[in-house]
Amino acid sequence: MEVIAKAKYVRRTPRKARIVADAVVGMRVSEALAQLEFSPRHAAADVAKVIKSAAANAEHNYNLSRDDLVVKQLLVDEGPTMKRFRPVSRGMAHQYFHRTSHITAVVEDQPAPVQTRRPERRRRRAVEEAAEQPKPVAEGKAKRAPKAEAKPAPIGEETTAVAEDPVEEVRQDSEAVAEETTDEASETTEGEES
Repeated sequence: MEVIAKAKYVRRTPRKARIVADAVVGMRVSEALAQLEFSPRHAAADVAKVIKSAAANAEHNYNLSRDDLVVKQLLVDEGPTMKRFRPVSRGMAHQYFHRTSHITAVVEDQPAPVQTRRPERRRRRAVEEAAEQPKPVAEGKAKRAPKAEAKPAPIGEETTAVAEDPVEEVRQDSEAVAEETTDEASETTEGEES
């Protein structure tokens, strides 16, 4: 059930009040009031006053629980503007606008949903099943061979460096190609000198 409260002719600019009002729409009344209490904006006090009034209307007139109330909507409409003048230099006057606003708060009762947790065993079983399923291999891609395990060499025998990592193999190949090209380049420069 929706319950409404209005505050009219509030001496606060509607633009500034809307910034505060938009921040608390959808919250529980207690959470909204707590946030507005610590807000540094001056309009927070005016918005909080209207929310408290709407919550009090719901409790008193409709016997609703304050814990179940949610801020459904906050409307900040423009009220009449008071125009004032202030004298300035050279005999002129500047006009100042003292804007007012009408704040409307709509709260409704929404009981908090009971949160239920899934049993642990179901979650554990789902994780285990996901781990057991093999990952699909895209077509056109070859499967990689498993890495060979490094076996320790017997004592007294010489070991040869074998690259087990594909990146290491590529690096060794590129070094060998680089050496060949430098050898060929040095041979061609020697031939040109003679």
